[in-house]
Amino acid sequence: MTSHQSDSNHSSVSNDIKSTLRVGFLINPYAGIGGPAGFKGSDLIELQSAAAQGKIPLRAPARAHTFWRLIAQALEASAVTPLPLGIEVISAPQQMGADWLSLWGVAHTVVSGAVNVQTTAQDTQVFAQAIQRQGVDILVFAGGDGTARDIYRAVGSEQLVLGIPSGVKMHSGVYAINPQCAAELMIQLLSGVLMSTSLQEVRDIDENEFRQGRVKAQYFGEMPVPAAAEYVQAVKQGGMESEALVLFDIAEYLREHFSPDALIVWAPGSTTLGLLKEWGHEGTLLGVDVLMPSGDLVRDVNAQQLNALAADHTGVIELVVTAIGGQGHIIGRGNQQITPELLKRIGKEHVNVVATKTKLRTLHGRPLLLDSGCAELDELWAGLIPVNTGYDDVVLYPVGRLPKDTSDDQK
Repeated sequence: MTSHQSDSNHSSVSNDIKSTLRVGFLINPYAGIGGPAGFKGSDLIELQSAAAQGKIPLRAPARAHTFWRLIAQALEASAVTPLPLGIEVISAPQQMGADWLSLWGVAHTVVSGAVNVQTTAQDTQVFAQAIQRQGVDILVFAGGDGTARDIYRAVGSEQLVLGIPSGVKMHSGVYAINPQCAAELMIQLLSGVLMSTSLQEVRDIDENEFRQGRVKAQYFGEMPVPAAAEYVQAVKQGGMESEALVLFDIAEYLREHFSPDALIVWAPGSTTLGLLKEWGHEGTLLGVDVLMPSGDLVRDVNAQQLNALAADHTGVIELVVTAIGGQGHIIGRGNQQITPELLKRIGKEHVNVVATKTKLRTLHGRPLLLDSGCAELDELWAGLIPVNTGYDDVVLYPVGRLPKDTSDDQK
């Protein structure tokens, strides 16, 4: 953590900008219990029954405790040098999270529901989904490959996750090297360090085959995890970005990932204008343009026209928006045509923030800003947001909101 203290930019973040990292938390309490006894896994009912009766020590809670202890130390240290992001923890109930967090003194809220005395894969899936529905920025879980498999089945391939390794067989790539490394990654997120996301495989092996000395690993899918990244890519000569090449890369990435039936709203700015030109359209520098599924471009629309176009469209709406260089606003400065009502219709998952890493660097670690005119929306969307910085190159960046007493607070 000393490497983060050397970045003086982080300590200069204004206390007037509020942003909170919403962290989901879940434990598979039986993960890893078969390891010390050489059982090659923890799925045996008799093992879990013995653990439930306190006859076998639980490994996952101890590993998770290490993670939260280091987070607490970092938060205590931030009393001197405040972290750009606060933290809000949303936990699974009872022995799958809340009981342990209470024991460790970690403030949290709990999703509703009751856990089976002897927890099951279904418990993991049910409460992972319940936590995801709370709009968490990242879901942290302690377990093994079976836990990762259940998490993947529950939340899919879009939810950012981070595993605290606690199992016997650890073939999945969604886990940190150890609890200390998991805590370090989380502290970097709270410190506003620019983070990339990396898709990592979820794999699990057949324990029965494994006990016979045969390894049969099955691929289940991939989930995104945070990965520390250098601020400026080294692929460009001299470590500098070519803006034209970056815009071309981003334009191609969006072209490949947007549905052909999507209605695409292009917010003002030279970056978005450059992307639209790469798509073969002459957009409006200071206005909002709408690319229809037909391929027609409706230029320079006002809020009423934009809402009408959105209301007539039954499919996905994508918003492409960039940050104001050096200032960081993505909503509420120069793009008031994009109303809170429209943002709610679009949904945060279809807000595509685009920027070169050079542009992000001008923020000197300050968060991106929301000033939509709806304090409730700004509060809900604060946390982390993916920023497209190249072809298949997405970094996580903190997004904050203005204090409530300076917003319009219109809902």
